[in-house]
Amino acid sequence: MRDTPDQSTPKPPEPPQDTSENAPESAATPQSRSGDLVPFRQALRTWFAISLQTFGGPAGQIAVMQRTLVDDKRWIGQRRFLHALNYCMLLPGPEAQQLAIYVGWLLNGVRGGLAAGTLFVLPGVIALLALSAIYVGFGDTILVTAIFAGLGPAVVAIVAQAVHRVGKRALTHPALIAIAIGAFLALALFGVPFPIVIAVAAFAGWLLAKIKPHALRAGNGTENSNGPQPLIADDALHTERPTLGRAARIILISAALWGLPLLAVALLTGVGSVFTTQGMFFSGTALVTFGGAYAVLAFVAQRAVEVYAWLSAGDMVRGLGLAETTPGPLIMVVQFVAFLGAYHHPGGLNPWIAGILGALITTWVTFVPCFLFIFLGAPHIERLRNNHTLSAALTGITAAVVGVIANLALYFATHTFFGASNQLRLGIFDVNVPDLATVKPVAVAITVVAIVLIFRLRWSVLRTLGICALLGLVAGLTGLPMT
Repeated sequence: MRDTPDQSTPKPPEPPQDTSENAPESAATPQSRSGDLVPFRQALRTWFAISLQTFGGPAGQIAVMQRTLVDDKRWIGQRRFLHALNYCMLLPGPEAQQLAIYVGWLLNGVRGGLAAGTLFVLPGVIALLALSAIYVGFGDTILVTAIFAGLGPAVVAIVAQAVHRVGKRALTHPALIAIAIGAFLALALFGVPFPIVIAVAAFAGWLLAKIKPHALRAGNGTENSNGPQPLIADDALHTERPTLGRAARIILISAALWGLPLLAVALLTGVGSVFTTQGMFFSGTALVTFGGAYAVLAFVAQRAVEVYAWLSAGDMVRGLGLAETTPGPLIMVVQFVAFLGAYHHPGGLNPWIAGILGALITTWVTFVPCFLFIFLGAPHIERLRNNHTLSAALTGITAAVVGVIANLALYFATHTFFGASNQLRLGIFDVNVPDLATVKPVAVAITVVAIVLIFRLRWSVLRTLGICALLGLVAGLTGLPMT
């Protein structure tokens, strides 16, 4: 890595003069005294515009940032963008939001990271909170029930698409396929805890790189040679010094912001209240959500449905369908889970107030760690470019995520297509097998339509969800059996 002088932000290269109407905004934007590489108001407008386009899961969200930040505005170079993304992929939590925090930090320092990460999730928080209230208030009507009966099968197809996409990109060697299969079996049959699966996968990736280094193929981003140079070029690294004092301040401030609301809730509502339980549970999941929301949702669904009884399996599937229709990270579905859980177990509060409080607490503890991970680790990562150990661990985790998502697809398909299941004993393991007599023909048919729309016609997630919701509505109004 080329040495650069220590400073809080990189000095941007002198961009070539471009008087055309397509010239990037950064070309005429000198670095301000505050250290901002772009005017802060301009950055806020851009991040808000990005937040309104973040549909379709992390792939779509990353594509929006790629187009806006790398291709159109030329605020960051391609390899720098991919370097930041690789670090975010190694972290627990929504990698797309963390990527926004990282780039916001590069452009405008800490306040830029805070603004980018907050705006990235804010529209989704508001939208899903409103949809959660609508679902609770009107979910028992025939109209709403029919619509959600159409969304469930669409979710099965969407998760299947995620398995296909990630698998096609990640499983480039038989050893990686073996890691994916092992992760699937460990979760589906043996009930191995999710963090252990991820840790073993990271070690397997590192070991594979040592034994067969050619088995791991990594894509190398290349700088776009067309147009002016980006504001943050590949070699103009942010070089804020990662000192112990800085790390201590970030950890203390983040711990206070993360923990004090939980402490207040525990003191005001009791240690055993649903709010405290949800805050602690989702604080834990925020630390193990490797590989995006799909990778941990099976664990969240199992605990929320079978252990805490916050909602039903059908509610969980419909909540994921709602989360797919809103902007922002898909892990936002935990807000829906918390709303229903607190609404059903309000303690001494009004159920509606309890639902809103539970949703907001869960959202807070889910996303605050993302800022901690970026602000604490990014200065170090800036000095660890082309680190093969990190890349190898990431490759192993990504391969395991394919198996994890496949397990999630199995979970959702079982609860969408069948009304009941039976438990069978296979050796020392108990396995739930669907009861074929309770199959739901309408759900199966809508899933087939969704698969055709997504895989064959390549429709977007939103269009597919809309069509499936319409099919569910038609089936419900015509009296077809939905359950």
